[in-house]
Amino acid sequence: MNHSKRWIIPPQLTPQANAELAAHPPVLRQILFNRGIGSRDAANSFLRADLTFDNDPFTMKDMDKAVARIQQALANGEQIAIYGDYDVDGVTATALLVQGLRALGGTVREYIPNRFEEGYGLNNEALDVLLAEGVSLVISVDCGIRSPLEAEHAREIGLDLIITDHHEPSGDIPKALAVINPKQPGDEYPEKYLAGVGIAYKIVVALCKTVQHATLEPTSLLDLVALGTVADLAPLTGENRYLVRGGLRQMRQSARQGLLSLAAVSDISLQKVTAINIGFALGPRLNASGRLDTAIDSYRLLTTTDLFEAGQLAQQLNVQNGQRQQMTRKIQAEAEALALTEDPDPLILFAVQEDFNAGVVGLAAARLTESYYRPAIVGHSDPEKGETRCSCRSIPEFHITQALDQCTDLLVRHGGHAAAAGFTVRNENLPALKTRLKEIAAQELDGKDLRHSLLADAEAPLSDMNADLLRYLDYLEPTGYGNPGAVFVSRKVRVVNHRAVGADAKHLKLTVSDGKVTFDAIAFRLGDWAGKLPERIDLMYTLETNEYNGRTTLQLNVKDIKPSGLED
Repeated sequence: MNHSKRWIIPPQLTPQANAELAAHPPVLRQILFNRGIGSRDAANSFLRADLTFDNDPFTMKDMDKAVARIQQALANGEQIAIYGDYDVDGVTATALLVQGLRALGGTVREYIPNRFEEGYGLNNEALDVLLAEGVSLVISVDCGIRSPLEAEHAREIGLDLIITDHHEPSGDIPKALAVINPKQPGDEYPEKYLAGVGIAYKIVVALCKTVQHATLEPTSLLDLVALGTVADLAPLTGENRYLVRGGLRQMRQSARQGLLSLAAVSDISLQKVTAINIGFALGPRLNASGRLDTAIDSYRLLTTTDLFEAGQLAQQLNVQNGQRQQMTRKIQAEAEALALTEDPDPLILFAVQEDFNAGVVGLAAARLTESYYRPAIVGHSDPEKGETRCSCRSIPEFHITQALDQCTDLLVRHGGHAAAAGFTVRNENLPALKTRLKEIAAQELDGKDLRHSLLADAEAPLSDMNADLLRYLDYLEPTGYGNPGAVFVSRKVRVVNHRAVGADAKHLKLTVSDGKVTFDAIAFRLGDWAGKLPERIDLMYTLETNEYNGRTTLQLNVKDIKPSGLED
């Protein structure tokens, strides 16, 4: 098999950093250095990760205006609506603000739009309905920064609107009563990468600082912050890392019935929950309802105190997640065939079809990007509405939202981040949009080495992998996007045995040795190596524990394999 991925191993830490970090084991010194930590104080702060990261919420632009208006609504008994999004970030942000404002005495209701009937973000019809039902203040979470027309409509009908969002602004900032987004021009808040739920949390913190006789402890809501932040792939650095670490502590002693039930159907011990558990088990199940139907059931799960209801909802989300997985695999295969038929060697993959489920096209796009290391766009075309809605995923070399910004004249709406975005386009403009995006991709990507780059922290012999090292690595938690777990490379490892495992033999189970120690290893999605492994291989892997039948052992989680002697 060809070795198609680049292995990158950072340079050795400097003598100065080595001296500053001398209190820590050599491998941990290198790992800290790789993460930009080269001083004693910075290392201690990072490794403790205590909840002392207390950026003042009032340094966010318009926070004072938002808090003043919310205080007024609380004092006057006004009806407040929290207008969320249907993904985990939006649902947790909605639940957090509803729970927080009710604890402060507010009359609050949730509103989460239906993905299939309303689409993403604010819409005028929903604002009209909320006003008619007696709502006088709407607070958006995880949406709204690209809704200037809807903000203007709210003003015209006499509905006060506070927009809170974390997506990239584009053009004019909506003229709402207040706009809270650390990424907007003129905002001095130091952490620019909070998730939507993180911003909602900071609003509650600000309110608790100003509302007299507030009995709510904001940290009691950090479990929701952890769920939304990890699931939305906000980087686990800076303030996010502190918030998620505190949120995981809160989850481990959770009295939130919905989380207990969700963990049970996910075969997760909530007392040992990690960010990885959120990313691969809890988050996908919470997302499932919004992808296939309505996200309101996920919201209900997170807010219910009824044991029976929580159990029912958790089971339902678990079933929907299985359906979502099947649907994703089907659409991925069809989208792949369609994109490659149009262009066998594309710089950007593009696949649109009427029968693609709009709720899972983003997952299919993500799978294509992972497989081909190319930006991918997958969409659902609706001939009745005359529109196509697409989800996009991208690679570090191609900022997908900036590319869409160059196509504004062809789009109904769009928004997102560097790596993920969504847009709506009139069907008659779809061919021109494809052409332009391919031109932009050619300008930015042509001639570049487009291969997955795998970053390791250090080369080390297998014999360096032990329980003591793993205990040190625990200080890096929570790990995930932006703060990956420690990755090692070991050379010329002998393959003792190996076999394909899992559905369709997609994975590889192997035993390896360096002559001093022997480890079992699991290599997910590398089952194609079965029967093809040479005697000596280079491994890139993480060190982890494996619990089976009450016995805990160390094992390697393999990220990549190559025959020994090949260039990285």
